[in-house]
Amino acid sequence: MSQRRQHQQNIMVAFMAIQSHFMTEEEFNALYDKRPRKFWVKPWLTEQHRLLFGQYNRLMTQLRLEDEASFINFIRMPPQLFDEILQRIEHRMNKRATNFRRPLEAGLKIAVTLRHIASGDKYSSLQYNFRCGRSTITKFVPEVCRAIVDEFKDEVISCPTTSEEWRKISDEFYRRWNVPHACGAIDGKHVSIRCPPNSGSMFYNYKGFYSIVLLGLVDADYKFLWVDCGGNGAMSDAQIYNASELKYHLQEGTIGLPNPEPLPNDDKDMPYYILGDDAFGLRTYLMKPYSQRYMTREQLVYNYRISRGRRVVENAFGIMASRWQILLTQMMQTPDNVRIIIEACVILHNLLRMKFPSMQNTQLDSEDSEHNIVPGAWRATAYMHEVDQVRGHNVDATRAKRQREYLRLYFNSTAGSVPWQDNMIS
Repeated sequence: MSQRRQHQQNIMVAFMAIQSHFMTEEEFNALYDKRPRKFWVKPWLTEQHRLLFGQYNRLMTQLRLEDEASFINFIRMPPQLFDEILQRIEHRMNKRATNFRRPLEAGLKIAVTLRHIASGDKYSSLQYNFRCGRSTITKFVPEVCRAIVDEFKDEVISCPTTSEEWRKISDEFYRRWNVPHACGAIDGKHVSIRCPPNSGSMFYNYKGFYSIVLLGLVDADYKFLWVDCGGNGAMSDAQIYNASELKYHLQEGTIGLPNPEPLPNDDKDMPYYILGDDAFGLRTYLMKPYSQRYMTREQLVYNYRISRGRRVVENAFGIMASRWQILLTQMMQTPDNVRIIIEACVILHNLLRMKFPSMQNTQLDSEDSEHNIVPGAWRATAYMHEVDQVRGHNVDATRAKRQREYLRLYFNSTAGSVPWQDNMIS
């Protein structure tokens, strides 16, 4: 915002504040309604009322000065990050002023968008809080989300492509979760949407509602390395995953994973892999727990160790949905706009994780001194819906099963066990 416009706005706000001190809002409306207007606008949606009574200029300014914790609760981020986002995407959103009206401030658009995805409030509710017309909000929310994605995506979602980058992630998984050679954990969730017109059953999932599927690969610190939010609800996660670039490069060996190396304290080469659950097929590059009903003690230990590493992706989805609660509602936008909003939520999740990690730590699952799980605060909110399980033939089953059997033996050996694992399965 230019200094000249800021100065004019400050004078206008001060003038109206003095007036409003001596009159009710109804009297204030009557005063400004006397002015002739070429285009009809509801009085409470005018710029004067927005500056004086809207939440962006009044409430958020007050919270920023007096109560930062409430500011964070309102738009789910600290003022410093809000200011950085404004500074970096403002140029993508500026529109020319006309003889009839000035465009909305970029900061106001960002605030409305953040409040929408943070609370899940409908546009019809936000228009009263921020004094912006519903149709206007409908237009600029996807624009703001697109600007956030375009500005930050390459910076905060970066899937490794070299063995050195993957090895750093693997080392962190081993250091924090005692799972060697793990290079990420993958999972998928359904995001509920309103049935798009003339779409038939394209978005209707097996759980009985319309949705878009979000797949994500997460590192050991709960950050998303890769996401795919293009799948329709009627598609199985297998179809979405199998059609993804991630699956292609994993299968072709072109994603840059390190060459097989011995596990810690061992001498047999073992491939590097990602962690999944029953929703994904067992492969040499994707390890998952045993799923049969009756398991041996060694299989239970293996499942505990793999599931302990996988917990990062469950927590990543959980704290993201807890903070950006639009993901827990039925989203009313078009599928294309839903996808860009989801992607913006992932970007904002990673931004917060990178710049303000302590804000999320209290929401995460943790372990007590005996390694029992202490549920995180995110579990008090509703859960995102899981994707369905993969069905069909596993073409790489033989080698993958042998690899899983070796990991089972390793986790139960002196070389690969941890002292508390037997207590966790008893």
